[in-house]
Amino acid sequence: EGRPGVAATLRALNGALGRPGALWVKENGARNLRHRDFLAPRPALGAAFPGGQVPPEAVSAVLSLRGPAVLPLRSCQDTPAGLAVQVRRPEAFQRLLSPLPGPDPAAAGARKGPVVLHCPALRGPAALRPRHLRPVLLADHLAQVLRAQGVGVRLVPALAQEGSPEVLRQLRIDWPSSSGGSSLPDAVSALKAALGRAPCATARERGPGTAALPEGVIGKVHLKSFVEQQGLVGYDPNLDVLPVTEGMLSSLAELQQAVQQCLVSDPVALPASHFSGQGSCCSIIHVVNCEEEFQQQQLDLLWRILDPGAHTALQKHLVCGPVKVTNPSSPIGADQYFQLRKHQMYEASVMKYGELAQDEAWREVIDTLTVAAIRFEILSTAHRSQITLDLENNSISTKGTKSGAFVMYNCARLATLFDSFQQAVERGTYPPLPPVSELNFSCLREEGEWLLFFNYLLPFPEVLQQAAQLPTPSKGIRITANTETVCKFLIQLSMDFSSYYNRVHVLGEPFAHLFDQMFARLRLLGAVRDVFHSALATLHLPPLSQI
Repeated sequence: EGRPGVAATLRALNGALGRPGALWVKENGARNLRHRDFLAPRPALGAAFPGGQVPPEAVSAVLSLRGPAVLPLRSCQDTPAGLAVQVRRPEAFQRLLSPLPGPDPAAAGARKGPVVLHCPALRGPAALRPRHLRPVLLADHLAQVLRAQGVGVRLVPALAQEGSPEVLRQLRIDWPSSSGGSSLPDAVSALKAALGRAPCATARERGPGTAALPEGVIGKVHLKSFVEQQGLVGYDPNLDVLPVTEGMLSSLAELQQAVQQCLVSDPVALPASHFSGQGSCCSIIHVVNCEEEFQQQQLDLLWRILDPGAHTALQKHLVCGPVKVTNPSSPIGADQYFQLRKHQMYEASVMKYGELAQDEAWREVIDTLTVAAIRFEILSTAHRSQITLDLENNSISTKGTKSGAFVMYNCARLATLFDSFQQAVERGTYPPLPPVSELNFSCLREEGEWLLFFNYLLPFPEVLQQAAQLPTPSKGIRITANTETVCKFLIQLSMDFSSYYNRVHVLGEPFAHLFDQMFARLRLLGAVRDVFHSALATLHLPPLSQI
């Protein structure tokens, strides 16, 4: 029948009541899920129906809902809280757990216009600081979730094959390197020629009578007058005359090249931009920290002046809030930050696991936990907000429920569970896990099982879609992305899984009458494991088999 989904079920429920607007909400809390799965609240019904009384035929329409993406419904009752719907849970388990959970194939196949993600922090000094890491990690993660939705992504600037910051490799940031044979010099020459022709520019080549330009400056552009002439909004009012350097033109040439590569490699997406409602070859998003925003607005306007076209008009700025570092003995580099967190993770692991954590095999585990700690520390906060990095020795833990280490710990618990089950099968203690069609999901009656299914397995594809969503642009140039969504989802999933796993003994005694429940639970937790793996992949974090 297809993969059921939250959004499709809510659309069907709203349609059944025959009223415009969204009346229904999905329940999330364990207490309410004991009684209902969806609710049309009493105030909403009061506004939609005379006296808040829902006609019997509307209730019948709710119960008769069917569809490939609609959850099977068991009951619809008028309660003091509103109209309450319960799902036929065994059938819902059966339908969702038959295929592997993951991005909806239809969603992944709905290709959108390609995106160029530009991270100016990587053009700066070779010695990166923590504030530079934030936009780089954010762009790296955003690229992964966009690609999971079938969107073509180009990352700019390309890094030098030698001399790129080691901390990027340590953090498993998948950033492209430059290759030989670049056509950038030709593109820079074309931009210089455009500078000589631009009406609001003064180029060095303009001949006698032109005031001498400072060394290294090849021209000037009058940004303020251009903004006023074009009626552009959202730019800093302090933008005025910009001295243009060859380095600026090289940056623009690389951006132009990335756009052209999008045209070549993503021809399916040519008719429309990723931003709905605007036609263009691709969209350009500058991912910047707040300290670089002014300089990037200058570059944005320079590109619009020298290369007036649909793609430069689609430039948007995704701005990261400040990164505050507490208790530094001196300004700290990104590499020092990584090494400090790695040392803290090692100390915390030794404290928890003793001499085990000093084994050679644990080196890779410690590295992965360090990457997880840093990525969650930086990415689990909305990108507009300030983050504070506390560098005190006791500021990291393997126990905190909101840490990357806690997420990796629970992912490893699942790996250990399935390793233990497989070993028991090989010893003949349990029979192999039967196919889904032979499982009895009516055995899943523990409230934590429905919580894992309804709040995590079911909405997971929509969580990835939300994380990849780029808003329709307003008149301004700033956009907001949901870059914290995946980290928050994984943290909450880890907390609810941990609570369930601490209460329930999954691998029970080897008695035949207990196998039905054990097998149903293993199939459910296998799907939870797959969700962990898929979500962690967007953060370049491999699942751990031990911790």
